[in-house]
Amino acid sequence: MLKSTYIHMPRIGATVEKRIWSNGVRTWDEFTDRKDELLISPSKKEMIMSGIRESVERLESRDFGFFANSLPKSEHWRAFREFSDKVAYVDIETTGLSPGSSYITVVGIYDGKDSRTFVRGIDLDDIVDILPEYEFLVTFNGARFDLPFIKREFPEIKFDQLHADLMYPLRRIKLTGGLKRIECELGILRDEETVGISGFDAVRLWQRYECGDEEALDLLLKYNREDIVNLETIINMTLPRFIDNKFSESI
Repeated sequence: MLKSTYIHMPRIGATVEKRIWSNGVRTWDEFTDRKDELLISPSKKEMIMSGIRESVERLESRDFGFFANSLPKSEHWRAFREFSDKVAYVDIETTGLSPGSSYITVVGIYDGKDSRTFVRGIDLDDIVDILPEYEFLVTFNGARFDLPFIKREFPEIKFDQLHADLMYPLRRIKLTGGLKRIECELGILRDEETVGISGFDAVRLWQRYECGDEEALDLLLKYNREDIVNLETIINMTLPRFIDNKFSESI
């Protein structure tokens, strides 16, 4: 989808982008070959050609920061395929809903191969060095919840990566509600031990761990790992629908 994108280019908005798509021109290469067919002013075409050249150079050099800054945040998901080899699926557990009165207990990070969980009082501070290693972050409600929590406790983390908060593109394809509800709609199953566990249960599991229940921590970490692994399953299942929905807007 990134190579079909124009809205990150200077002075090119969604209206022009949809006009290009409506003429059956989907990719930068197709625009280069067929630009003379499009009813767009010559000056605008030259802007787009300049934007394509820069975008190709930035993509070849893996300049994720360029796309993170130039793409609207709600459209970062368009760059997923190009940067998915340096992705981190991120989910946190906390003692409550407000960063001002609650704190992080667990941060889970999954890179598509290995999952790691970082626990308060053990190795939570390690995320300061680990999170910046990734070029693309995937969360669910992370823009409002996970990342602000992390930023409050670890302000040194810049979060300059691309970030797809799946809650919003999922809404556009009529998948609404919380993560667990969406998993059910997509047919994603959880382990018997974690079925029915909610964020509020995660708070109680942490409280039990603080009272010396190590098994409660094991279950909390298992619950968190399923969250981050399922984020990968969800985006892989729904990305084609995100793309189809976006193109259908130009029809």
